[in-house]
Amino acid sequence: MQFSESRNTSRWVIIFASFLIILLILWNTYTFFQIFKQEERLKMNLWANAQKTLINAGETTDLELPLQIFSNNTSIPIMLTENDSIINNKNIDEVILKDKQKSAEFLLGLKNENQPIEIEYVPGKFQYLYYGDSALLNKLKYYPIALLLIIVLFAALVYNFYRSTKMATQNKLWAGMAKETAHQIGTPLTSLVGWVEILKSENIDITTTSEIEKDIERLQTITERFSKIGSEPILENKDIIAETQKSYDYLQSRFSKNIEFSFSGPEAAVIVLFNPTLHSWAIENLVKNSIDAMKGRGKLSLEVLHEGGLVKINISDTGSGIPKNQHKSVFEPGFTTKKRGWGLGLSLTKRIVEEYHKGTIKVLHSEIGKGTTMQVSFKVTELI
Repeated sequence: MQFSESRNTSRWVIIFASFLIILLILWNTYTFFQIFKQEERLKMNLWANAQKTLINAGETTDLELPLQIFSNNTSIPIMLTENDSIINNKNIDEVILKDKQKSAEFLLGLKNENQPIEIEYVPGKFQYLYYGDSALLNKLKYYPIALLLIIVLFAALVYNFYRSTKMATQNKLWAGMAKETAHQIGTPLTSLVGWVEILKSENIDITTTSEIEKDIERLQTITERFSKIGSEPILENKDIIAETQKSYDYLQSRFSKNIEFSFSGPEAAVIVLFNPTLHSWAIENLVKNSIDAMKGRGKLSLEVLHEGGLVKINISDTGSGIPKNQHKSVFEPGFTTKKRGWGLGLSLTKRIVEEYHKGTIKVLHSEIGKGTTMQVSFKVTELI
């Protein structure tokens, strides 16, 4: 408990320190921006004084300094006006100056950017110097935004790494628990097989022992499924129609007669590279999910389509339907609309289909109160 509290305290200290550093950087950037802006204002005041000197220059006036001030301004855009007419400009694109409308818009932009400098070159006569920020000042203006974007990106990468590491740890834990469950089931399962043999020797009705054997076989399949979690499954080129129907028929025999089952598919075999055990698990999850949506009463159909290089399995029900905004959410771990449930069935199915078999799964169609069609697609194996 103390270790956990210590970790939380350290985490909050790091977060607080990070925010403090960001605020200091932003404050320093703002301070530099204001300093540079004041310096540019001083330069423009010198330029205005140089302009006034030039206008009032006599034969003996030394013009070297004013002309040097004019030539030194290579970055700050300026417009000098008198009686609302532009009489001088510098560091402005020729394309803007040749177009009266663009020139007027640019001047309006300068008016909004900085307070103009008033030049009274003779009593009662004024010129107005409008200027904008230099390229360097504009870059400094947007520097905090770029910095924040970099920080956000870095934080997102750290969070993603942390989340991925946490998920990997959880996956290892679940895989270990699943394998241990499979191991624990194996012991009584072996004993059950022995008891079935004893029952056969006692001349018990063959129908009874046959049904028990089916359930034992089912338990063996479930055990195999759990043992495969966390391991790379072995994929085989097999007829997906036959394997799908096999799983579907088993489920049909185990559910209520209030469910009207139907199956359709091509008569010819369709060969796909997949793992039969995991595929059976995926079909079972989809069928059970549909039956839950119908609350144990309705029509459930499974249709296999062979279209070009794909085989598509459509599982349709007449259940409650899925809202359109939840079509992707239903595959997320923990998402469930049931009062009792872990919300792992469809997320596990998605992992089996997409990660292990390189297929796709989606909500093909759903209408509230009328039902849902889920579609699973696989690439057909091209056998030579």
